Amino acid sequence: MERLSKSFISAHENKLDPQGLARKPLPIKVLQFGEGGFLRGFVDWMIHRMNARGIFNGKVLVVQPIPTGRIKTLNEQDGLYTLLRRGLDQGKPVEEMEVITSISRGINPYEEFDAFLEIASREEIRFIVSNTTEAGIILDEKDSFDATPPRSFPGKLTRFLWERYKRMEGRTDKGFIILPCELIDRNGDTLKQIVYTLAERWTKDPAFLSWIEKANTFYNTLVDGIMTGYPKDEIHALQEKLGYQDDLFDTGEIFHLWVIEGPSPIRAEFPLDQAGMNVVWTHDMTPYRTRKVRILNGAHTMTALGACMAGIDTVKESLDDPVFSQYLREGIFNEIIPVLTLPRRELEEFAESVLERFANPFIKHYWSSIALNSCAKYKARVLPTLLEYREKFQRPPRLLSWSLAALIAYYRSTEWKGEALQGVGAKGRYEIRDDRPVLEFFYNLWSVNKGIDPVKIEDIVKQVLSQSSLWGKNISSPALTQLVAEYLKEILKKGAYTSLKQILQEA
Repeated sequence: MERLSKSFISAHENKLDPQGLARKPLPIKVLQFGEGGFLRGFVDWMIHRMNARGIFNGKVLVVQPIPTGRIKTLNEQDGLYTLLRRGLDQGKPVEEMEVITSISRGINPYEEFDAFLEIASREEIRFIVSNTTEAGIILDEKDSFDATPPRSFPGKLTRFLWERYKRMEGRTDKGFIILPCELIDRNGDTLKQIVYTLAERWTKDPAFLSWIEKANTFYNTLVDGIMTGYPKDEIHALQEKLGYQDDLFDTGEIFHLWVIEGPSPIRAEFPLDQAGMNVVWTHDMTPYRTRKVRILNGAHTMTALGACMAGIDTVKESLDDPVFSQYLREGIFNEIIPVLTLPRRELEEFAESVLERFANPFIKHYWSSIALNSCAKYKARVLPTLLEYREKFQRPPRLLSWSLAALIAYYRSTEWKGEALQGVGAKGRYEIRDDRPVLEFFYNLWSVNKGIDPVKIEDIVKQVLSQSSLWGKNISSPALTQLVAEYLKEILKKGAYTSLKQILQEA
């Protein structure tokens, strides 16, 4: 079977690319950090749609933000891939499938650092987008200006901005509109602060710092859309139907929302709404973010690790399971919503829509994928609710405390496999993937405490909850430590599924 590429597209242009967008020589206007399924199914799809309408006329250059990635595959397919979006519209199935043509090519700065810096000479590049997970926007104290490339995403961005500044001789009309898509609070503000800190440390150049401030605009954004990536269980049937091989096939739901907070002039340069995209331009994204991160992402993160250990593979399977379905519903309605400040009815309507999206029969969203970098996700998505619930009701929430116990159990491992730890669940071994310091913390913790002695378990929980490097502060308290330890004992003795079922029955 022939692989998707520009030459294949040319031979089947009327069918796969009726507007000839794949071969249209459009300028590169967007620099994108990250080549994963989310950005390709969300941002790059939107840019493809704008190009199809003739209202943006620009392509994307993708930078691989970490040492391992799929840039080689992306270039082998000439930046092309198939996107399948499926969902329900008023109870009726809806399906959209198209070849996305917005990516020009990719670059791996770990192998082509000089080529990465050379991109700064392209005057037509106006936008920078990113999605490097919640753990991506951090201040890495060990990062270095002289590294090729710097280790962190903010480090790479700072180095790139310095290169732009030098090559453009400080012209303030050659800065960027920067749109981070990482799911952290005020992602644009946070990224800007880290970049500014690194720039000050690395260059000590007041003129460069001034250029960062005057020439570049960092927007806070919120993205909402479930992208499920490569459809490994369906790929053979899909490729037989299409008649070509696509190693970057991407899938997701129909629903999408991009909330962008900041100055309105970007609307003319980046006319998403004119292409029919569900975009909100606002001066305050806080209500949208709180609702989405706490309910949708919070529900994902509070469930992912327990489901993985219980042998439940996908979000849809959890909604079909009586125990996890009850857990999700009670967790959202009884513990998450009560601490949010938006009108209760609005929150409940949003929650019901989230559960309907989770139950989408066309989406195979694997918990193992959601489990990546779970500590940072838990800190951003679940922990604020847990702490606010404890403050408001003077007791820890039962189900969110169980989710914290499940996190500690999920990270239980004394065995490495490459850069991942090996855990054991109901279906056998699973890989635990997170930042190296996080994995080393849990590896050392469990190596010292290999047994499940009740006294040791409470000490383990206390060590985890007091670890400020994980949570930003010490979150331990006698009541929370005791409850999480109790649940952790049950998970380790009876398994995640049985322990959760027992807790729900006791309510």
